[in-house]
Amino acid sequence: MAGAAGAASAAPGPTPRDLARAVAGAVPDPELPMLTLADLGVLAEVEVDGDSGAVTAWLTPTYSGCPAVAEMAADVDRRLRAAGYPDVRVRLRLDRPWSTDLITAEGRRKLAEAGIAPPRPTSAVAAVTSVAAVTSVAAVTSVAVGPVALTLGPTRTGTAESRVPCPLCGGTETEELSRFGSTACKALWRCRACREPFERVKEI
Repeated sequence: MAGAAGAASAAPGPTPRDLARAVAGAVPDPELPMLTLADLGVLAEVEVDGDSGAVTAWLTPTYSGCPAVAEMAADVDRRLRAAGYPDVRVRLRLDRPWSTDLITAEGRRKLAEAGIAPPRPTSAVAAVTSVAAVTSVAAVTSVAVGPVALTLGPTRTGTAESRVPCPLCGGTETEELSRFGSTACKALWRCRACREPFERVKEI
C-alpha cells in the first residue's frame, strides 16, 4: 500500500510546455474577445527549449492578411513574459491552413452565448454546395449529411445555404442580409421569427 501511495504522489505534473501553452492559449482573440486563441484554434504549437527555457509560440492566422495577427502576437509575447518566460518568440505557421473546423466545442458554445451563430462543419457546407451545383434549389429541399438532414434556404438557383439557427431564439427561419459583417470573418443575418439581426461566423 505504501508503494502504491508513493507512486500516486509521484505522478508527473504539467510540463513547461503545458504551462507555456496554457498561458498563450488563454490570450483572447482581438476580434472575437469571447474566444481565446485556444478556443479559436489559432494557437498551432508552443515549444520550450529544455536548455535555455526559450519559448516559441506558433500562430496560424484565420486568413492571409488578417489585421489582428500583429495584436495576437504582441499579446502572446506580453503574457508569456509576464508569466516568467524572458525569452519569447512568436512565429506564424501557414503550412496547415486554418479552418473554422478548428474552433473547439467550447468556442462554439461561447459564440452562441454571445449571440453569434457559430460556423457549420465545412464538410456539411461542401455537401450542400455540391448538391446545389447540379440541382436547382426549387427541386431540392434537404440533403442528408451523415445522420443529419440540412434544409436548404431560399437562395438563388445554383447556390445553397442550409438554414442557420438563430443564436438568440433558436428559430431556423433565418436569412442572410449581407456577406460582410463587422469583421471579414462574419456575415450579417436576420431571424424571421424574433426579427432580430445577428452575426454569423462564415465557414472557411
